[in-house]
Amino acid sequence: MKKKRKNNKKKPNYIMKAFKEKDNFLRICLIIAAILLILVSIIIYIQNHVCPQEDQWSSVWKPIIYIYPKEETKVKITVSNPENFTVTYPKYQDGWEVIAKEDGTLIDNNKKEYYALYWEGKNKNNKIKEDGFVIKGEDTSSFLEEKLKVLGLNNKEANEFIIYWLPKLEKNKYNYIRFQSLEEINDYMKLHIEPTPDTLIRVLMEYKPLEKEIKVKEQKLQPVERQGYTVVEWGGNIIK
Repeated sequence: MKKKRKNNKKKPNYIMKAFKEKDNFLRICLIIAAILLILVSIIIYIQNHVCPQEDQWSSVWKPIIYIYPKEETKVKITVSNPENFTVTYPKYQDGWEVIAKEDGTLIDNNKKEYYALYWEGKNKNNKIKEDGFVIKGEDTSSFLEEKLKVLGLNNKEANEFIIYWLPKLEKNKYNYIRFQSLEEINDYMKLHIEPTPDTLIRVLMEYKPLEKEIKVKEQKLQPVERQGYTVVEWGGNIIK
């Protein structure tokens, strides 16, 4: 009796068959899929290794520094993390060095006058904390007037702060607002000031626009009293 021969025939390789038979449609689909896979891989690599993701970074806007000595004084200011600067005016070059007058006028080495030192920078994006304030957009100006006075800003400084931030805050239904502590600000960008001021005030407001009210613990602000030679800085950033 004859034994049945085993069918050792290999299953056809449809991909190879497609190429061999010049199946153009399948070949084109495979090529497109390979190209898309390569493009997706490149995009993911760029996002993770070349460009910081948007939700990981935020901009610190409009910090300006006022200097009020008791008499005309040569002042030098350097910062701990100048690599975080994106804009400075006057130009930050191993620090700022100015002659500061009692009225706050600053004169650089080229005899140019300024009323403040200006910078902006990049910072890691923050999150809503357990404390802060939730304020209606329409109540922004009165809220800032009250809190900036507690934090030690004079009328001129508070006016400039409010004029800059009011358009960004007032248009929102609500805003979560929090003022960073001096320790938090120093951790990001510490100021080294020579000679050391008697009073240093740093106000950095962080905020997030809200569609509806949320509950947070009210932040307790420490009142600041200005005495003697004083340096003041204010700025802010948005929580994305």
